[in-house]
Amino acid sequence: MSLAVIDNPFTYPDLSRVPAVDEVGINERVARFQSRSIKTDSKMAALRLVLSMIDLTTLEGQDTPGKVRQLCQKAIHLHDAMPGLPHVAAVCVYPNMVAVAKEALAGHDINIASVATAFPSGMSSREIKLEDTRMAVAAGANEIDMVISRGAFLAGDYRYVFDEIVAVKDACGDAHLKVILETGELGTLDRVRRASVLAMHAGADFIKTSTGKIQPAATMQVTLVMLQAIRDYYRATGRMVGMKPAGGISTAKLAIHYLVMLRETLGNAWMTPEWFRFGASSLANDVLMQIMKQTTGRYQSADYFSKD
Repeated sequence: MSLAVIDNPFTYPDLSRVPAVDEVGINERVARFQSRSIKTDSKMAALRLVLSMIDLTTLEGQDTPGKVRQLCQKAIHLHDAMPGLPHVAAVCVYPNMVAVAKEALAGHDINIASVATAFPSGMSSREIKLEDTRMAVAAGANEIDMVISRGAFLAGDYRYVFDEIVAVKDACGDAHLKVILETGELGTLDRVRRASVLAMHAGADFIKTSTGKIQPAATMQVTLVMLQAIRDYYRATGRMVGMKPAGGISTAKLAIHYLVMLRETLGNAWMTPEWFRFGASSLANDVLMQIMKQTTGRYQSADYFSKD
């Protein structure tokens, strides 16, 4: 599809006006968030909220229909011994597994997310990336997690990255678009800020830290920079954009630190699965163990929880 015929309501930003990141200030704020302690009823509410924000994910070359069905069963039945738990926000799979997930999740209010655009490298032609996206949406994905062309971004070809996001957004139709910056490859917080601004101006519904395939993946410093970019974009445009840190968030304690940071940076309006997600595969089990501890006063063995 020619970009010339896309009805794009967004405009290319003036990146020369993107403010520099105060790295010392970012580190100081993150240290304060990490020092917070949340207890009793507030902790239980936070744990339940984290659970509801998780995108349960399997993105491996060894994924099979059986493994995806098992992940979907976990999404539906997180812990049957504890009725009333919130379900996770989504299951995230490769495009060729979307139909399997759709069948397995039929009748349940759990979103189906799919990576696209030659995930995780993004090293393919735009035509293939757009077909990848359309295939996932046609199979039933209502959320698309795309990767930006980091090579083009690092070479300074920001317009190419912007136009590609615009084209993928168009290919998504009604599906929400999460734009993965792969912050571990961007190198500096200033580049993370610039990429965040570029993605939002191109129409991203969410901005996301990482594919989970590159280290470092999500960090609180990178996430804070992205949250601040969302805050400033919202103040300038009135449009809310969601946030998804992904990769390396495996404990309930760390996830709660992220929630504290979210609330103090963006406020209560973003404290829902509609606007904030955790991309994770192992986080759910630790959250469930902590909920059991809060409820019964003792930990359950990890053997009581499915690994997938």
